[in-house]
Amino acid sequence: MPLKASPADQALLLDLQQLDTSLQQLAHRGRQLPENQALAELDKQVAALRVRLTTEEGAAEDARRELARIESDVAIVEARVARDRDRLQNSSSQKDIQALEQELQALATRQSALEDVQLDVMDRVESSGAVVASTQGELDALAAKRSELDAARDVSLRDVESERTHAVANRETIAGRVPTELLALYERQRERYGVGASHLRARVSSASGVELTGNDLATVRSAAPDDVLLCPDSQAILVRTDESGI
Repeated sequence: MPLKASPADQALLLDLQQLDTSLQQLAHRGRQLPENQALAELDKQVAALRVRLTTEEGAAEDARRELARIESDVAIVEARVARDRDRLQNSSSQKDIQALEQELQALATRQSALEDVQLDVMDRVESSGAVVASTQGELDALAAKRSELDAARDVSLRDVESERTHAVANRETIAGRVPTELLALYERQRERYGVGASHLRARVSSASGVELTGNDLATVRSAAPDDVLLCPDSQAILVRTDESGI
């Protein structure tokens, strides 16, 4: 036996469908918040900067290690110079003095070369450190921006959730007024086809956007006001009102 429901009860389904559509839109809005898109782009920038920072920190560490090695070499040369000068002051052998003076001259040349390299490496340490600090500064700025976006997203989400809560409450109220069997059919059709109720306005089904003609229109015209009909195209419950044009 075909399902029967009063036109007033069937009209409630249009309000229910409107709320369900609003809930779908709110869910989509929650997923597609501009803050989420901005955060995703920000995370890409952060990831790229972290890769860059790792490379820069490696270069800075290499420069520091090289400087430490050169400083060690300089210290060794300085120690040998101090030792040779001490020996030179306490030596009475002309041969030893001549040898020590030659070694001191060679050590002076070595020390000068090392100190030149040391200055170059110190410049590298300073410049690489500045590069690391600059990139870290960019990361810190992005972290601050992310905090702001997180806060803005939370506000937007609260707004969406507030609207959703209101819509759910209204839906529960309206669903409570719909007869059980009619509501079950609505829910079943909505789950299967995405839309549970369609308003027939000027012979056009709102769910499908298609105008009813021929046999479909004749079936609608011949149906009793309390007959529950399905839209031939969308399979949603076809709700007739004074605007249906039949």
